[in-house]
Amino acid sequence: METSGASEARVQDQFDVSLEDADLLGEVELTTSLIIAASESEEHLPQDVIDELLGLSGD
Repeated sequence: METSGASEARVQDQFDVSLEDADLLGEVELTTSLIIAASESEEHLPQDVIDELLGLSGD
């Protein structure tokens, strides 16, 4: 049985999805920043440094 190109074009590939999620990428970036800062520090990171890395204001 031969299938035509037209019928194949109508079938959507269930695995053809975007793997990019802007919110998730933002969270990964924040987590990465924290991991790098923590690995470069000899001591525990102070809360104000953590807040700054996360973009939180002191207000």
